[in-house]
Amino acid sequence: MGRYTGPKCRKCKRYAMKLYLKGDKCYSDKCPLGEEYIRPPGEPSKRWRSRESSYGLQLREKQRVKCIYDLRERQFRNLFDKATGIEGVTGEELLKLLERRLDNVVYRLGFAMSRRQARQVVRHNYIRVNGKKVDIPSYQVSVGDVISIKEKGKKVSLFSEALAHEIEVKQWLSVNRKKMEGKIVAEPSRVDVEYPIKENLIVELYSK
Repeated sequence: MGRYTGPKCRKCKRYAMKLYLKGDKCYSDKCPLGEEYIRPPGEPSKRWRSRESSYGLQLREKQRVKCIYDLRERQFRNLFDKATGIEGVTGEELLKLLERRLDNVVYRLGFAMSRRQARQVVRHNYIRVNGKKVDIPSYQVSVGDVISIKEKGKKVSLFSEALAHEIEVKQWLSVNRKKMEGKIVAEPSRVDVEYPIKENLIVELYSK
């Protein structure tokens, strides 16, 4: 199945969560969805909630996380398999691997207004890791890595517009907005993932 290209706001309604898929619009008054419960399209909220099975809840949680990080099933499953081989709580290790993806880090540093936009700038060779070109969105960053925008790219309005919003930078990252440069200062932790994700449901789903 190809990547979803329809209305992004419909995804938020479908998964009953504000997913911040449209960048700047999601943080402004223009966003049509509030922080309160979002009713899925065409479904009364109470009836829809009561009909959901345990499998349905697990599947929906996986789909939510895939949508947040804009991944396909194979990419997501590969990360889960990798997380199972890491010592620790599998669900938390999965979220850490998702956070350490280069496209997510570019977004977290404020160099892009959405993860999809961050993936595009990585693919278009605008991003440097420790001074070297890296055009793989799934690249796993490590503590000490320096993420920067190539010199010619610093003049692109996309980056200045994104940095002008000054989004909250997580504690495991540091950023120098003037130099358009960021650094990985620590490993991401579970508390750095602000979304109300129930990762245990994803582990239960894949463990069947």
